[in-house]
Amino acid sequence: MTAVREGFTQTPDPLPRRAVRLAVLGDSTAVGLGDPVPGGSWRGVGPFVAEALGIPPAGYLNTAFTGARMRCVRTDQLPAALRHRPDVAVVIVGMNDTLRSDFDSLGMARDLEHVVTALQAVGATVVTMRFHDHSRVFRLPGPLRRALTARIAELNDVIETIARRHGVACLDLGSLPGAYDLAAWSVDRLHPSELGHRLLARGVTELVADAGIAVPAPVSLVCSGGVTPRTVDHVGWLVVKGIPWLWRRGRDLLPYAAAIVARSALESWRARRAEPLEPELAPRPVER
Repeated sequence: MTAVREGFTQTPDPLPRRAVRLAVLGDSTAVGLGDPVPGGSWRGVGPFVAEALGIPPAGYLNTAFTGARMRCVRTDQLPAALRHRPDVAVVIVGMNDTLRSDFDSLGMARDLEHVVTALQAVGATVVTMRFHDHSRVFRLPGPLRRALTARIAELNDVIETIARRHGVACLDLGSLPGAYDLAAWSVDRLHPSELGHRLLARGVTELVADAGIAVPAPVSLVCSGGVTPRTVDHVGWLVVKGIPWLWRRGRDLLPYAAAIVARSALESWRARRAEPLEPELAPRPVER
């Protein structure tokens, strides 16, 4: 049915279509780290999105694994996702690349473009992620913080470029309401807490709804069903995993951080050399 007004034919918006298959690809955030459930497993963003979309258990596939990088998604996770033929595909990856000395933005762009176009080719509505400012929730020494911030900016440029080029949704994590509240983060300050995963899932489903897919049960921000970490869990993580992880990743990122510090110092030195002398310090002309 169409409505005609002054010679203009307008077609009403089609009804939202139901998704029956969902695929989640990526790294530890996609796995669900930070949202533990009884039994020692993780829940996270994937099940929240699946529940909101009404995806049956057989229709949900999560290929993510901890430590995954952009190339891992292309080579190790994508084939299974394509066989699943998802209606919706969520891709959360890139942060592990920013922490490595062999960071390669051009290679990441090629890998992400391949992943996105392949998923679109099987009919998936793809949602990618633009990452937030980690320095606002995870404290690092100045040089490492500047190095990581620069890397994340390069990563976000890659993700945004591919998203615009292929018309896929890109969720800006830094703009999510409550994204920088400590309650949204787990003890490691690197992975979302249950609340953080719910915020992430709500953002994903809002973009999916904008793409014309039905969201029968919007994501609730009321936490339930998870395991509340205890103080001993916080201390245990810091000693057993947190400090060793920071040492490994900091050591890998340190040469890049040192280069940033050196470049900044050189630019400051050049800027000082180029500054004109103050009038009272400038040499006076010699009177003849």
